[in-house]
Amino acid sequence: MKPLLLLLLVLILASTSSVAQEEKYYKGNLHTHSYWSDGDEFPEMIMQWYKNKGYDFVALSDHNTIAEGEKWKTIPRDTLYQNAFREYLNQYGEDWVQYRKDSTGTHVKLKGLSEFRPLFEEDEKFMIFRAEEVTSYLEDKAVHMGAINIQEYIEPQKGNTIVELIQNNLNAIREQSERTGEPILQHLNHPNFTYAITAEDIIQIDGERFFEVFNGHPYVNNYGDSIHDSTEKMWDQINIAYLNTGKPIMYGLATDDSHHYHKFGSKYSNAGRGWVMVKSDRLHPHSLIEAMEAGDFYSSTGVVLDNIRFENNILSVTIKAEEGVTYTTEFITAHKDNSRAKSVKTVEGSCASYTLPKDHLYVRAKITSSKLKENPYMEGDVEVAWTQPFLTEN
Repeated sequence: MKPLLLLLLVLILASTSSVAQEEKYYKGNLHTHSYWSDGDEFPEMIMQWYKNKGYDFVALSDHNTIAEGEKWKTIPRDTLYQNAFREYLNQYGEDWVQYRKDSTGTHVKLKGLSEFRPLFEEDEKFMIFRAEEVTSYLEDKAVHMGAINIQEYIEPQKGNTIVELIQNNLNAIREQSERTGEPILQHLNHPNFTYAITAEDIIQIDGERFFEVFNGHPYVNNYGDSIHDSTEKMWDQINIAYLNTGKPIMYGLATDDSHHYHKFGSKYSNAGRGWVMVKSDRLHPHSLIEAMEAGDFYSSTGVVLDNIRFENNILSVTIKAEEGVTYTTEFITAHKDNSRAKSVKTVEGSCASYTLPKDHLYVRAKITSSKLKENPYMEGDVEVAWTQPFLTEN
């Protein structure tokens, strides 16, 4: 082969190999607590749990702090937590674990993200987001906001009303993103916690793009009650209002909000209850956030989807079915002239589709299985998945 042709072939092959890899789904939890705030486990043990369970990314999102600087944790005297400390010490050794014992108990210096991150992160296998749950209160009402991929601590902001408080914190998160040039995914957490936030409040916010339609903490009231709407009903109310006023669509997340790693059951906030599946070309903060901002993800408590497609106003869903498990796909839409969303079609089986009329705002799908959720948020819960809403194509 002539040298010029050989060089051309090499260049072509090099160019081909540099093309971005094919998109695939990455599994992640965006709401995780550790001993850095009110969780009850060391971050290394938490990251190892998620990695062992097949997660691709995790956001360590402790309250009003990031895992940096010096922090000591006094281990509770309860035998359960003392044994957990010994397990941590045995796994990582005296050279890694810095601790001291005195008359007041066992005190352990927590490792920072920059220290433990190299133990777990692997290219295209596992990634940890630096994050913070920005936590503020107005009297007895709690407002918690996830800030994912932050570069530095974000000071919680105050406000005279719930709307003002949320907006001020959102603005602070956006300011850091604009100043640093790094994308930050912000999400409003568990709006029904203390029933602090209503759909009407969120409708007034400027720039809110994500909120938790499902949160695994036992006190967040996902399903509402006789006088409060469920978070899923709130989701539709918000999107109808947003789209009718020219605001971008709101996307729904499922998260763990994990706090408890040693006691299990529906009265504890355990890991493994909710997650997102993000369709991206690589496991990188920029790629994952870009995909989520485009709505290229679904949320789940156990149901796995093979494919989601929206073309020519047709939403098609294919489920990765488990043997012996049945599935029901419900399509929810909102008419442009109607202030309420409604279920318009239900399909049994592993494949389902729906054609969205052009006089409707959006369509989303909720897939419910017959499989009981292991260690559920609420007794009797089955595994579920939610697609994001898809807008009518003109």
